[in-house]
Amino acid sequence: MSEPYRHTKIIATLGPATESKEMLAQLIRSGVDILRLNMAHATHQWVKDAMWFIREVSAEVGRHVAVMMDVKGPEIRTGKVERPISLAVGDRIEFHIEGADPTGDLPSVSVNYPGLPADLEVGNVVLVDSGLIRMKVFEKDASRLRLEVLTPGELGSKRHINLPGVQVNLPSLTEKDMADLRAGVECGIDFVALSFVRQAEDVRLLRELLDQLGSQARIIAKIEDQAGVRNLASIVRAADAIMVARGDLGIEIDYHKLPLVQTEMVRTCQADGKPVIIATHLLESMISSPMPTRAEISDVSNAVREQADAIMLSGETTIGNYPLESVQVLKNIIQSIEPTVDRGLNPHIVLREPKAMMLRSAAVLAGELERNGKGNSGIVVFTRSGFLAYVLGALRAHGIPIYAFTDVDHLFRQLLLPWGVEPFLMPFTDDDPEKTTLDALSYLKRSGWVNPGEWLVVITNALANEKVIDTLQLRQVE
Repeated sequence: MSEPYRHTKIIATLGPATESKEMLAQLIRSGVDILRLNMAHATHQWVKDAMWFIREVSAEVGRHVAVMMDVKGPEIRTGKVERPISLAVGDRIEFHIEGADPTGDLPSVSVNYPGLPADLEVGNVVLVDSGLIRMKVFEKDASRLRLEVLTPGELGSKRHINLPGVQVNLPSLTEKDMADLRAGVECGIDFVALSFVRQAEDVRLLRELLDQLGSQARIIAKIEDQAGVRNLASIVRAADAIMVARGDLGIEIDYHKLPLVQTEMVRTCQADGKPVIIATHLLESMISSPMPTRAEISDVSNAVREQADAIMLSGETTIGNYPLESVQVLKNIIQSIEPTVDRGLNPHIVLREPKAMMLRSAAVLAGELERNGKGNSGIVVFTRSGFLAYVLGALRAHGIPIYAFTDVDHLFRQLLLPWGVEPFLMPFTDDDPEKTTLDALSYLKRSGWVNPGEWLVVITNALANEKVIDTLQLRQVE
């Protein structure tokens, strides 16, 4: 390896700025590990075309990436207005559900969620347009809310509504989400990001749908409101990974508590051995600027220090003027910060199985080899479920690449998410584990990942008295 091994993964969102084959090739070459398809405005034909381009370009470039479909989820929005409504502090306005008539004595706007009046009480705060306009309910009936403006602004059409602390009775998956998922599964998506996850049951319902569709996609639960934060531990156990979706989350909770909640979410995921993604506004200024702000640099650095598995770009690579530069900025920050992070293993993780405890021993041994002048070290693991590689990533063995070999096509791409894991797709020889091991070591040497003389820790099966047993081996590259 010509440069320090990068443990933190990079996710980029596909959009008008990056959806061409040429830009896709440059993104993949630049080091993006996962491409995100945001379904808020995407069509099924766009998904089909994007997936075809991604797979074709990956094959041409010789570097594969995973694909995450981010479904829109339930949301509450205002309806259309003929012209923006100017609101001053103290002004009053009415929200009425679609189909109900306005009372006529106040400016009135429809809302798309029929249950809104029932879910709110007098005195509740309502945030509109990403929290820019604050209102308070002063009166309500079965079809209408009457609100007083607390902060001024202009209310345009189809503005997003947030209800901090309010448990709404929206479904976890909308009809649009389910249609989008069917299209995504047909195209072979690797991950599904589920928006506004409030409880573990939301994840279980999505998993049932994916099972019915015959999909092996892994579920990333997006935590975006107070209910999700309250139920974090059970959601982490139910999901395959977590996304700290700081856009809506930063509106739903007190802004000064967001860093504390982010840290709590990262540590909860690390304790359970689940990958965690930090998303939203990492390099927002780079949508129009070739350089990030100092605050953004510090924010990304903090995510790397907290040892998040992945950091994600959104608008920077969908509509931004500098998508490739944004990816390079992330890489530069990661390369500078990772070597400064405490090199101890993850102290929060709870290892529940003996095999997981053996993996910790492997991480300790590889670290000792690397620190005691035996050259670069690494861990080689063979997996068909992903368990071994995901646990090794969660252990956070700094400076130690995790070379994960699998013969399962979809798992190969899903191994691109966990921290420090470098996946390889290779046939296994089931009746001869030693041949599989030698094939893997030969591949690593031939591809330039390892050099002769270096020591590797290998987790593999061995045949003993006609039984297959798990082994931890120490191998020197020849």
